[in-house]
Amino acid sequence: MKRLLNTLYITSSDRYLSLDGENVVVLCGKTEVGRVPLHNLEAIVTYGFTGASPALMGACAKRNIGLSFLSGSGRFLARVSGEVRGNVLLRKKQYALSEDETSSLDIAKSFITGKIFNGRWVLERATRDHAMRLNTEKLKRVSAQMKNSLRAVQDCSSMETLRGIEGEAASLYFSVFDDLILQQKEDFSFTGRNRRPPLDAVNALLSFVYTLLAQMNLSALETAGLDPYVGFMHSDRPGRASLALDLMEELRPVLADRFVISLINKRIVSRSGFSQKENGAVMMDEDTRKAVLSSWQARKQEMIRHPFLDEKVEWGMTPYAQALLLTRYIRGDLDEYPPFMWK
Repeated sequence: MKRLLNTLYITSSDRYLSLDGENVVVLCGKTEVGRVPLHNLEAIVTYGFTGASPALMGACAKRNIGLSFLSGSGRFLARVSGEVRGNVLLRKKQYALSEDETSSLDIAKSFITGKIFNGRWVLERATRDHAMRLNTEKLKRVSAQMKNSLRAVQDCSSMETLRGIEGEAASLYFSVFDDLILQQKEDFSFTGRNRRPPLDAVNALLSFVYTLLAQMNLSALETAGLDPYVGFMHSDRPGRASLALDLMEELRPVLADRFVISLINKRIVSRSGFSQKENGAVMMDEDTRKAVLSSWQARKQEMIRHPFLDEKVEWGMTPYAQALLLTRYIRGDLDEYPPFMWK
């Protein structure tokens, strides 16, 4: 159980939620393990399939407290809503901002600032931890170039220019990504990003983990009351969760990319778990997919200190924290959206 910005998260799958007066009560079997006054909450998010009492659902609907149900893996399932959707005004403001070029650019610049900053941090962390095994001069040079990209982001005046800066920074970052692979080099080489389909085992891992991360961000936006299909940087397209793709940009390097590197360097995956199809696509087998998912669940449970909130949260909660901060910015409670900038 975790309180985060007036949202209660129930991350254990064996918890049942009930109502006692003006309190939400968290039960494990018949044992009470938590109690929070409803008037302190804006939303409740629960994982797993144990459920909640009809009385609590009714109380949440009456008070416009969002009650969202997610699967154990974090996939959004459903939300309890009353007669009036409490997020109508929020979504109207989101839609208005998405149609305004200046506002969209300001928000997109924050997303990309976080992405480039975190990409630099991944490289700097590697040079610190593995100085004897890496060409630190090479990585430092790329990091310095990415620092220049950060300055360029702040000065850019159009979305097209921003996308160009982001693309150039990504190329710099991935140009040294292979250097971060310290184990199984003969089986996991990386020469560049490719997808649809991935043409090597590293890209297959990246694509799979990016899909997991995108789903986490979609669920986070749904529970925060935002429309995950209306973005600020990624253009609207039927069926594409553009805002989820926007929001995940800043988390790619620190949550997804570092995770993929650790899978290889810790030998959690091996080349035998991948096969190549006739069209060149490289695919994971079922056992490898299960190993990746198991490690992903474990990674999400690791504790960190959120750089903006300055409180301990699980890695898996970072998309939800960022979605809530974005919500506060859109509502006007924050002067700017604070991207996740890990240190």
